[in-house]
Amino acid sequence: MRTTSQHREPAPRTVILGVAASDSHAVANHLIAYSLRGLGFDIVNLGTCTPVEEFAAACEQHPDAEAVLIGSLNGHVHEDLRGLDQAKQSGRITCPVIVGGNLSVGSHKDDSALDRLYAAGVDHILSDPAELPRLLDELRAARSWSAASELAAS
Repeated sequence: MRTTSQHREPAPRTVILGVAASDSHAVANHLIAYSLRGLGFDIVNLGTCTPVEEFAAACEQHPDAEAVLIGSLNGHVHEDLRGLDQAKQSGRITCPVIVGGNLSVGSHKDDSALDRLYAAGVDHILSDPAELPRLLDELRAARSWSAASELAAS
């Protein structure tokens, strides 16, 4: 009798991607999706003008998602993310939320805009999309470490 070992491909890493509700800028969204697909990610791309409710519904449909990635170029992300904190508190969005792009209107940028985003439920803010793969790897490693710690404690 001959036994064969089956090689299992690791499941693709899933992220949910979209552009904030009032924003129709699509180019960066497609470039990020393309880049992450090239790294082996499964991208659930909700496209442009995506309200928080659609991100929450996508999280419910894809409970294995590692992160929600929200881009904004028009600077109105604060208004567009109203309800994010409630979606997270209710358990509809359970993975980290990462935001990037032009995050405020006008040429003067200050840290209070970032503080307001964190207060609204954003977990990470990126100024450079090239940082995204590293951050996703760090989040995955932290989640794996946390899961291992929970197993050891039980």
